Amino acid sequence: MTFAEAAQSCTVILDTVESALPDGLPENFSTDCKLLETLNKAVELLPELWKLACAPQEAILSYRRALLYCWNLNVETRSKIEKEYAVFLLYSGTDAAPPNLRAQAEGSFIPRNNIEEAILLLLVLLRRYILNKIVWDPSILDHLSLALSMAGEFRALARQVEELLPGIVVRRQKYTILALCYYAEGDDMAALNLLRNLMNNRDNKKGIFELVLAAKICAEYPNLLEEGMGYAREVLSKIEGKCNQMASVAKCLLGLLLSGRSRAIVSDSERTSRLCEALESLDSAHKMTGGRSPNVLFHLSLENAEQRKLDIALYYAKQLLKLEGGFYCQRMASSSSHTICSKEIAQGHLRDAVETYTHLLAVLQVQRKSFGVQKKLLKNMRNNSRSLEMETWHDLANVYTNLSQWHDAEVCLIKSEAINPHSDSRCHSAGLLYQARGLYKEALQSFQKSLDTEPNHVPSLVSTAIVLRQLDGQSLPVMKSFLTDALRLDRTNPSAWYNLGLVYKSETGVSALEAAECFEDAELLQESAPVEPFR
Repeated sequence: MTFAEAAQSCTVILDTVESALPDGLPENFSTDCKLLETLNKAVELLPELWKLACAPQEAILSYRRALLYCWNLNVETRSKIEKEYAVFLLYSGTDAAPPNLRAQAEGSFIPRNNIEEAILLLLVLLRRYILNKIVWDPSILDHLSLALSMAGEFRALARQVEELLPGIVVRRQKYTILALCYYAEGDDMAALNLLRNLMNNRDNKKGIFELVLAAKICAEYPNLLEEGMGYAREVLSKIEGKCNQMASVAKCLLGLLLSGRSRAIVSDSERTSRLCEALESLDSAHKMTGGRSPNVLFHLSLENAEQRKLDIALYYAKQLLKLEGGFYCQRMASSSSHTICSKEIAQGHLRDAVETYTHLLAVLQVQRKSFGVQKKLLKNMRNNSRSLEMETWHDLANVYTNLSQWHDAEVCLIKSEAINPHSDSRCHSAGLLYQARGLYKEALQSFQKSLDTEPNHVPSLVSTAIVLRQLDGQSLPVMKSFLTDALRLDRTNPSAWYNLGLVYKSETGVSALEAAECFEDAELLQESAPVEPFR
């Protein structure tokens, strides 16, 4: 007998019982009855037979039949079937159609896809364990973690882990899972504090993974770069000569941390030293991965480009495109129009830029509407689209400002305000509009709002100095302070060097040579300035 024939035999038995007892087996049905034992075996065996017969849709229907009809299954058997069905939904590669329930309570939840149905089953199993009805099975948490992660429900996963009874998972595993959940949800500080608590506990050895994650989080915050460097170096000291793959990750992170830290260093010699060390770390990571890491190649190209080592940057960029050209072409597709706009602006074709920006905004709005019907899994993609849309409104406002179309510029800023009213770049664009209209005091207020939101916003630092000069030209020390702050953050900003040269030129007792050096630096940097910022 084939598996399909055996499955058909089981189906005949179950069909006979269902037709005779459409409301299910009575609760007082004898538990020691041979018929009940046969039925339970048939219910449990039928999905397995369909799987062996390579009939996944029939297996799904059999699982649902087993769980929706009252077969008087004992709790262990029912739990076993629920877990096996959840595993099948997650890993079989078969798309299960949503269940079509003939009778259901109004407003009850009906899973729309495999992941939601698997999550529902695993949550039922978890709740049953909490109620002491079944023994603990560690794989339940593993499968639930995967399912909730695939659904983008990281906070829900954190909630389930927090509610687990003591002793189910060790403290280190619990804190690591929670840190990953909060990090995935964008709550970086909660994730980092959990990792700090874990690593500061003497009873816990500092794990490599936890150190790497902590270093990665620190790399995203200027005030945490030194702390992150400590974590990255500790990883390297622990795994020296043991695992090149993890060492390359730590080296790459160390390079990014050193590069970020260099921007806050005033001393030219120390800053140069840090930048050299950053490139050495990235180059070391590149060698460890055999030149096959897209992430390392990207950052090598970016760091060299920012240091105006353009030939080297181009070499790594070409290597990156060879390695993962298709993937990066997909990533760049949504922003290609943005690049075209920048080129059109640079060439003075402002009207063409307006048309291209308008096309890009239409595409982004269509994408946003399509994301609205997608799963939470697309949350990051949706957020990136909104961010790009907002910056596009700002860029378009700046183009209209250059064309002296004040009303159109104001409309663009109103559109971006609906996305994020506290954006530093929005305040900067508003300031540029006021400045172009000769409203210098209002412009200064807008630039200050931008700096209140982001004190390190370089364009606002430079623009503030320019407007102060336009107001009275007497606040030379203050102007100089804003410009030196801008150059501390971005040594390659030509506008900052040029305006610093104007300040030196206006100061009494300052040699013309210092002003000339600033103008020379501005001209050299302007020649190699990218159409779009590297970062």
